[in-house]
Amino acid sequence: MDQLLSYLPPSIAGLLEQWDTNVILITIASFFAWVIWRIVYGRLEILAEKTRFHWDDLTLAALKTPVSTLIWCWPATVSLGFLLQDHMGDKLNWLSTVKLLLVIAIFVWITIRLINNIEEYVLDQTNRDETTVQAVAKVSRLFFIVIGGMTVMQAFGLSLSGLLTFGGVGGLIVGLAAKDLLSNFFGGMMIYFDRPFKVGDWIRSPDRQIEGTVERIGWRMTIIRTFDKRPLYVPNSVFSSIVVENPSRMQNRRINETIGVRYDDSTQVETIVEEIKAMLKTHPDIDAKQTLIVNFNGFGPSSLDIMVYTFTKTVNWVRFHKVKQDVLLKILAIVHQNGADIAYPTQTIKLDAQNNEMQGEPV
Repeated sequence: MDQLLSYLPPSIAGLLEQWDTNVILITIASFFAWVIWRIVYGRLEILAEKTRFHWDDLTLAALKTPVSTLIWCWPATVSLGFLLQDHMGDKLNWLSTVKLLLVIAIFVWITIRLINNIEEYVLDQTNRDETTVQAVAKVSRLFFIVIGGMTVMQAFGLSLSGLLTFGGVGGLIVGLAAKDLLSNFFGGMMIYFDRPFKVGDWIRSPDRQIEGTVERIGWRMTIIRTFDKRPLYVPNSVFSSIVVENPSRMQNRRINETIGVRYDDSTQVETIVEEIKAMLKTHPDIDAKQTLIVNFNGFGPSSLDIMVYTFTKTVNWVRFHKVKQDVLLKILAIVHQNGADIAYPTQTIKLDAQNNEMQGEPV
């Protein structure tokens, strides 16, 4: 190297001999390192697109900006140290701590970006549980942030053992002061682990006026969109003390109707019952494996009541009503085919002719 520098002009040779302490040369070297990184990244990106796996694309996307930042910030920190050292004339020991903090920050940044990329990729898939994916992502981000924070504290010379000891006493004080916040946090953890509902589920509580579709499950509260499109913000601690019904996990929807036939059609009731039962057993949208009841159920004030109790295969609310409409129309057609009709409220007034004649009133 010295022999090579001897062929150069003295000014340039002296500059190159001090390249690692010259701010301009460090900046130029950073620029070339950044250009090389961009070229290497472009090549790796082309290779990653040719593979069937998506994890390499997600990892590269996570590395892109943080590595570029490190390429510029690390030499900038070194240059800053040289400039300050020339002016102050003293060695700056704290610059090594700054470099360590930079490395820790870049590592945590890359990790969080990777977690975010994986979360977005998994959520775009069709077969995924959104609540579980978000829960794992949140816990992972929190874990690496805590690890990074503890590493930073150790870099500043803080004793982690003493910190943990203080945290045991301080945690009790903080827990008493922020018990509502902690109860909401653990309520959110209960939802994540017990999974009484997930994002997208329709839930309701008979204990409270809570009903709607779950939009988001956070650490402190759950956002529910009611059916009139209003957002409902429910603290997670509420779910540990109320009953929650999850209609989204129904396997079937129930049709429970009472069909009233006129008393004049009493001779046709048995036939109507049998034909309705046969129709339901062969209906493509009725689950015949579930309870299916069609029976003459009682004498109403103005009708002979037939109970129709069955379950549809669909659980979709809109589709269920279409199936129910089709079933009711077919029941109406069966009633009419047998020369009968649906009863409506009527009253029969019976006059006693003998009493009217005794009172001199016309019959």
